[in-house]
Formats: sequence, C-alpha cells, structure tokens
Amino acid sequence: QVQVVESGGGLVEPGGSLTLSCRAPKILFEHYTVSWYRQAPGKERELVASIDSLANTVYLDSVKGRFTISRDNSARTCTLQMNSLKPDDTAVYYCNLKMGHYDFWGQGTQATVFS
Repeated sequence: QVQVVESGGGLVEPGGSLTLSCRAPKILFEHYTVSWYRQAPGKERELVASIDSLANTVYLDSVKGRFTISRDNSARTCTLQMNSLKPDDTAVYYCNLKMGHYDFWGQGTQATVFS
C-alpha cells in the first residue's frame, strides 16, 4: 500500500509562516504530479498548488506570491512553503500524488491562522 505522509501543520498568527511537507517513500516519486489541496469547514476542497514531473507549477490565485511549492525527487518529498498567512488560509491541507490512473492522498494536516 502506498503511504503518503504529511507534516508541518500547526497554529500561527496572521502574517506568519508554515512549511508543509509530503513524503511518499515507496513510489516512483519523480514521475508523479504532486498537489496540495485544502478544505476549510463548510467549504469544498480546493487545489492550492501543484508541481508536475518537469517542475512546472500552478497556484490558486489567492496564494500567488505567498506560497511556494517545490519538490526533492531524491528525498521523495514535496514542500509547500506558506508565508504571509491569513485567517482565510485556515484549513486541512492534503497532499495528492497523481500519475495516470494512480491517485494517492495523504491523511491531511491542519493549518490554523488566528489572531
């Protein structure tokens, strides 16, 4: 069974930073598109950022300039650096790895921005 492990959530004040990490040690990580989604209470899950096997990136408009997605294929890890956090960024963040019909999700990590 493929294991996708997220870490790095927590509590932070507005304007602060969090770094989320996603690791998948048992797959051909370099071939997968890795994405971060988030879901806030009462809202739909939305795509936050994505990075494909060529390191092309896509971002949700509201996080552009504040969040950065990156990958380290040798470590089979994807990182989402979140800066200038706002209360609206509060959500459970999920890592997703996709390649063709292969589609794997992590368990989610909570990020809470409060003042």
